[in-house]
Amino acid sequence: MPLPCPQEEAPAPLPDNPLALEPPSRGDGLVEESERGRQRLTQIPYQVYLGHTSQVSCCNFCFGDTRFITSSFDESVILWDVATGSQVCDYRLHSAPVTQCCLSPDNQRLFTSSWDKSLKAWDVETGKVLWAVVHHRPLTCCDISFDGRHVVCGSDINNAIYIRASDSGSPIASLQEQHGSMVTRCRFSPDGQRVASTSCDRTARIWDMLTHRTTMTLQRHGNVVSDCCFTQQGNTLCTSSWDRTLLIWDVSVGQFRSQGPLKLAGGHRGCVSSCTFSRDANLIVAGSYDHSVSIWDTAGLYMKLVLKDHNDWVTDVDISADNASVLSACKDSTVLLWNIERLDQIPAVQSQRKLGGENVVQCADCRKPFSICLEDSSLPTCCPFCRLSATGPDLSQLPGV
Repeated sequence: MPLPCPQEEAPAPLPDNPLALEPPSRGDGLVEESERGRQRLTQIPYQVYLGHTSQVSCCNFCFGDTRFITSSFDESVILWDVATGSQVCDYRLHSAPVTQCCLSPDNQRLFTSSWDKSLKAWDVETGKVLWAVVHHRPLTCCDISFDGRHVVCGSDINNAIYIRASDSGSPIASLQEQHGSMVTRCRFSPDGQRVASTSCDRTARIWDMLTHRTTMTLQRHGNVVSDCCFTQQGNTLCTSSWDRTLLIWDVSVGQFRSQGPLKLAGGHRGCVSSCTFSRDANLIVAGSYDHSVSIWDTAGLYMKLVLKDHNDWVTDVDISADNASVLSACKDSTVLLWNIERLDQIPAVQSQRKLGGENVVQCADCRKPFSICLEDSSLPTCCPFCRLSATGPDLSQLPGV
């Protein structure tokens, strides 16, 4: 859920944008490429989608990346066609801002959470409401499990998350006071056995569906934790925060308890609002209140580039399965679709790897390529994810740090 930026974290005024978002709805976006102490601008294509009349709270690719769906504070949800830019469906049956939307894996049911306190399930084709549940407090977020069986939503004042059967809305679990402050985001793990939630209390927590208890409390951020996302394997969680950082946590054996999470910092000068892993976990995409979208290399743990052509806060992001496109939702009611298919061919991205003395090697465990720094005295043989999940004592039963 988009949240007001705290006064002490308010980003500094940005210079006038030389490429204003005006018709036609296609253009060249500014890309700020980090190059060892100096910045360089280049241009990549993007498309602007106009249809909402208030800030866009959520954006997700769907239907095999041929479409995407957005929710907005204008009380609507829109399903878009990527190729034509047209609106396929416009769902409007909420009476307050829609904070998040998500589609079932079969793309047949839509789930929405709203400040009107309701969680609703819709038929995507007909636009009819299949069921609706009204809670005691406004809802801030929702998510559907990867098998489509369960839906989870989070609320504000009672700091709770609710898990329900996706086919009927019947309650499965009600976690009152899961956090010490408002829940900002909730996510199912890929296996559907865990739910991660983030909060204004500066923590992320993981709740186990089998044992019905919180098994991990992650508290290394210095401000509101705004978002979280799992890798497809479910062993790693990324969290974003108003402290302007991203943290990567091993949630399989919990080695962060002794070694700490991996930290990605310096990419934004405003609060980080959202984050998502690419399907292959090679990239992390993050959105920020500084009007920009950052793309990070997870193997080398460095920022590849920053996309800069929004005119207001970036509230949510997503990346296509083939890593060729990035979606970014904005407070100014627009959605941008960036074409990053030639990301690794951008000169500054290539030169950054060379200047950093980086090389690409094959992981000894998972056999995937990853980046290393040749200046490192002890060159690793495994990628960061395999190192995070390295064999060690089972710490999942220990109390949260």
